[in-house]
Amino acid sequence: MKEYIINYPHLQSIRRRVGGIAVSLVCWMMWIYLLIPLITLTGWLAGDRSFNDEMRWFGGDKSLLELLEIYAVTLLVLVIIWIGWILLNIVRRPKRLLSAQKMVKDDGLCRYYRVEQDQLSASRKARWVTVSFDPHGQILKLDTETPPDRIG
Repeated sequence: MKEYIINYPHLQSIRRRVGGIAVSLVCWMMWIYLLIPLITLTGWLAGDRSFNDEMRWFGGDKSLLELLEIYAVTLLVLVIIWIGWILLNIVRRPKRLLSAQKMVKDDGLCRYYRVEQDQLSASRKARWVTVSFDPHGQILKLDTETPPDRIG
């Protein structure tokens, strides 16, 4: 299993970074595309003249009703595809949901993160924990003292 690197994007592969940016851009473009008709409708209902001109250019309220029907069908298809994808993932990988319920023992946790048992216990009891990583994302040190900027 590859570990995700949260605070160090420079440690991620270029493929993962480009993929994340591409997915983000596509999602933002979808949101903007879906919100433009609602913004136009709101402006038209509010009586803004620029939106009135745009509504006349698109064919008035009859054309608006046709566009709203297309909009509703598009949203319905997207919701059906999304729910289908969720159900397909549940059917394909039921073990993933079951593995989330497994409890990890302290010794397994210490072995995975390469920390001592007393460090883990102290970290659980502490109010503030600072975790230091090396350039490869491995835990170097767990500091359970109060951060300097919080003293006082």
